[in-house]
Amino acid sequence: MKLNPSNWPINNRTSIYVLTIIITMIGLVSYMNLPKEQFPEVKFPQIIVQTINPGTSPENMENLVSKPIEKQLKNISGIKKVTSNSFQDFSVVIAEFNTDVKVVKAKQDVKDAVDKAKSDQNGLPKNLPNDPEVKDIDVSEFPIRFVNIYGNFDEARLENMPTVSRIRSKA
Repeated sequence: MKLNPSNWPINNRTSIYVLTIIITMIGLVSYMNLPKEQFPEVKFPQIIVQTINPGTSPENMENLVSKPIEKQLKNISGIKKVTSNSFQDFSVVIAEFNTDVKVVKAKQDVKDAVDKAKSDQNGLPKNLPNDPEVKDIDVSEFPIRFVNIYGNFDEARLENMPTVSRIRSKA
């Protein structure tokens, strides 16, 4: 008899059924034992630099503000990508770091780079009304759910409902 790998499963269907059930049971047990969190902590290693300079065109914001900050940010170790958007009177530079970089250290490195851009001869303009603002993205501060209510409701009666009164409003 010639050895053919497809003959054994065909001739031993019961063994294949048992093997399938065992693999399925192992998968279910493994799934049930996986650690789960309702609200897991998520860290984005991204730092945002926002700069306001009233009366400046988008082109000037790019050349005078965004590019000097980008130039300094590209010298930071662990940086993955630097992107910027320049608008009328406003510049946003986003520094994305590798996932192994600590957010606190990344934020400090970005602050140092912005300070270096301010002190550099060809860096940021000296007449900025405010220093560039350096922020990290904290996902835990984002709301989990937005609820909008529309209709002919008496607002005072709605606010006095027990379940509604416990909700913090951001309006």
